[in-house]
Amino acid sequence: MTQEIREKIIKLFMKNVYGKTPDITGGNPKHDGKKGHWLEKQMELKPNASNTPDLWGYEMKNETTGKTTFGDWSPNYWIFRDKEYNMTRDEFFRIFGKPNPLKNNRLSWSGTPIPTINGVNSFGVKIVIDEDDNISFVYSYSKDTRKNKSKIVPKKLKEKEHTIARWNAKGKKSLSEKLERKFNQRGWFKCLLGKNGTYDRIVFGGPMNFNAFIKFFKNGKIIYDGGMYQGNDRPYSQWRAPNAFWNSLVISTHPPQQV
Repeated sequence: MTQEIREKIIKLFMKNVYGKTPDITGGNPKHDGKKGHWLEKQMELKPNASNTPDLWGYEMKNETTGKTTFGDWSPNYWIFRDKEYNMTRDEFFRIFGKPNPLKNNRLSWSGTPIPTINGVNSFGVKIVIDEDDNISFVYSYSKDTRKNKSKIVPKKLKEKEHTIARWNAKGKKSLSEKLERKFNQRGWFKCLLGKNGTYDRIVFGGPMNFNAFIKFFKNGKIIYDGGMYQGNDRPYSQWRAPNAFWNSLVISTHPPQQV
């Protein structure tokens, strides 16, 4: 059945996408979202925000520059929603965010403030993965190297360590539930452009479960790429990986590429 469905997807791609250039008339040619909407239409998909596979159990991905997203999956816990801390979202930005001089010093929780698997960052935040694979971002005032930390960090946060965000590994609305609902059905496929700017191939990858996902996160191949900022309520909690990583997961390419 999986092979039959894959053949249906290939047939749809060859009929509606292969050899074509994304038509983004009236849009920003550098904006991936416009290309994505065009591709969805060509693959006979209706745009939706559902956390389910796009087409017959397969998750669809488009050509991107640099990184490709698994999903926009917010934490199960935010410190600014914890009544114990009496902290607003804006206060969170003032404590843990970084000003963007190109946006009138608008504060965001993206880039430098976001920790990586490699250890504590300059904002005093590190990633902690417990024995059950729950992922926490933990703040330590003593590890915070910012020169102005004494002025912006409240007294309560200067004592011991504090979890500022956490993703549950299991259970309702957990990271494993969100990942496996999208990627652990039949797998995924990605439509790719050739050097001339037209779609020239479709590649397939197999299903991915949470055990594989967390392993790739622990070794730094998958990253959390946050983009939350002041003035916008969206969490922008993107989980991404470089395109080279996605390429390493490809199990078949159509049409077959000449060596």
